[in-house]
Amino acid sequence: MITANSDTIIALATPTGSGAIAVIRLSGPEAISITNRVFKGKDLSKQATHTIHFGTIRDGETILDEVLVSLFVAPQSYTKENVVEISTHGSMYIIESIIKLMVRNGARAAKPGEFTLRAFLNGGLDLSQAEAVADLIASNSAASHQVALQQMRGGFSNELKQLREQLINFASLIELELDFSEEDVEFANRDQLKQLILTITNVIHKLIRSFEQGNVMKNGVPAVIAGKPNVGKSTLLNALLNEERAIVSDIAGTTRDTIEDELTIGGVLFRFIDTAGIRQTEDLIEAKGVERTLEKMKQAKLIIYLVDPLQNLQDINKQVEELSELQIPTVIVVNKSDLLSPQQQIELAMLDPLYISAKNNLGIEELKGEILRKVNLHSINTDDVLVTNVRHLEALQRTQDSLEKVLYGIDNPVTSDFLAMDIKQALYYLGEITGTVTTDDLLDNIFSKFCIGK
Repeated sequence: MITANSDTIIALATPTGSGAIAVIRLSGPEAISITNRVFKGKDLSKQATHTIHFGTIRDGETILDEVLVSLFVAPQSYTKENVVEISTHGSMYIIESIIKLMVRNGARAAKPGEFTLRAFLNGGLDLSQAEAVADLIASNSAASHQVALQQMRGGFSNELKQLREQLINFASLIELELDFSEEDVEFANRDQLKQLILTITNVIHKLIRSFEQGNVMKNGVPAVIAGKPNVGKSTLLNALLNEERAIVSDIAGTTRDTIEDELTIGGVLFRFIDTAGIRQTEDLIEAKGVERTLEKMKQAKLIIYLVDPLQNLQDINKQVEELSELQIPTVIVVNKSDLLSPQQQIELAMLDPLYISAKNNLGIEELKGEILRKVNLHSINTDDVLVTNVRHLEALQRTQDSLEKVLYGIDNPVTSDFLAMDIKQALYYLGEITGTVTTDDLLDNIFSKFCIGK
């Protein structure tokens, strides 16, 4: 349940565990006064915002640690409340002792995401920006970092704000018509309203389409390594990751389940999936692995398909034709290229493959470059507004449905009260994204996923 911001909260803002430095954060009306009671140094109540002060934290006469105290006086802070950040040595004993001391003096332990929740409730961030904070913390590639940073700075919010303001203007005119319904007057020009709805619908549609790219940039590109048994899929995975991640054997069917690991190439995160070799088999366990391989291939954003010189050319061509039916970007890779005869190289040239030797680590860097080109994410400008959140996607889809009802109402036409209802519904769904419209359950669900201290 969302509570009022009348109390002062405290939490460790840095990761748990021993380290050189730890930061303990307090936020709330009494953050400065609580800290001042146990701080030996300058009188913190008389110091300016955005200043740092050296001193000691004392429990009675016992010195717990020498610290640096950073002050952020309301409203010039992340939460828009008084905020104190105490930099201590990273001993868990010191951290726990200081937090317990602050709690005894009136603070309480923060809940997950409560600092960012307060920033939202106090108007420092809208809801989509607050969610971007969690994405920024979780970002593990240059691309996901850039997208989260752009959203946190309000790129997505600003676009939605402009759409809502235009809709609100027409909604108010239609509401005015309802007040004069007996006089049969129109204050909202239907042609202008239709043009506006079409413009907004185009923007919404563009945002919905951007989810596929945005989600990939946030969560990584699922790339399946597939091929017949013994073509070197596991060896390639190990070569890409530069570690012995998968078991390599000359025995066909060694990999019976999918093996996944992550690698960043050119700032883009890839989730490489080593799969069971594709073949007909009587072994029930291996057959299950082959079935999972085919499912993973259908879900992938990229397929790296391995062949080797020992395979029949006609068989290879058949496999490539079947892959094309999936309509998924595919890199055809000839492994064990050091064993290729000149004639085989001529025969395989029509496939425009990449030649590697995973065992000898030859051609791996060239393969990485081709993988990056195939997904073509660098053609996406990360300064553009990209939807990365499923909650936002669903709200945009509901907004689009409501706008289509408005268009239907204009063309048929329906009465102003029904038109106003559909516009209000669209405004409601847009408001859900930025937090103009919220419920306690929604906020609890979002902020419970944050780490404590943020």
